Amino acid sequence: MIAWIFMGMMSLASPAVVIGQMLMPFHFGLLLFIAPALLLALIAQMMVKSAYSSAGQIHAKLSGYAAARYILDRADLRSVDIEQTPGHLSDHYDPRSKVLRLSNEVYHGNTMAAVGIAAHEAGHAIQDAERYAPLVIRNLAVPAASFGSNAGMILLILGVIMNQPPLLLLGIVLFSCVVFFQVINLPVEFNASARAKVLLVDLGIVPAQEMGPVNRVLNAAALTYVAATLQAILTLLYYILRYAGSSRS
Repeated sequence: MIAWIFMGMMSLASPAVVIGQMLMPFHFGLLLFIAPALLLALIAQMMVKSAYSSAGQIHAKLSGYAAARYILDRADLRSVDIEQTPGHLSDHYDPRSKVLRLSNEVYHGNTMAAVGIAAHEAGHAIQDAERYAPLVIRNLAVPAASFGSNAGMILLILGVIMNQPPLLLLGIVLFSCVVFFQVINLPVEFNASARAKVLLVDLGIVPAQEMGPVNRVLNAAALTYVAATLQAILTLLYYILRYAGSSRS
């Protein structure tokens, strides 16, 4: 989310120096307004890196793949495949193809970090099988959020640059889809982590007294979702205030 905002601004500013100069105060105002979220995101990323590095050095009796496979099988989800996917911490569950994708280090890793992340993603698969309401709503919101994150941001920026309140209002409406997605994503991610913690202990994958490193990894990851949600909310609020100001002038 942070990278997306920066890249979006840079891509719009790059065609000409004049446009870049026009956007400078706009950039500063927005970045200053969402600074608390950016700071929280930085802290969360540092916590994830630290927790993952620490838990990645503690041996677990199963690999990430084996832990996820065991959890899925016990939930009668043998039809859910597990695949390797490139990238660092690129692990995710794809509800469309019913496939759980694990990064190479999680797939093969016999560490507390690997089993914790694998169990979290398996938790998403179980949510999907149970038709967990927030997940269903989140999946339905994906197209609107994807469109709103691109078209909405462009309209917001153009609305400010061109001093066109109608464009700004339309951008606000579209970007609201992003905020809705981020908000509904929080219970989905928190629930998946809660499921993972319970399943790892109940299925004997990780003893209860050794869950500390796993908990730190999952809790740090949860903070990144909080930071992304706060950033989306503050971004939307910034433009709402800009719209209210332009409407009064």
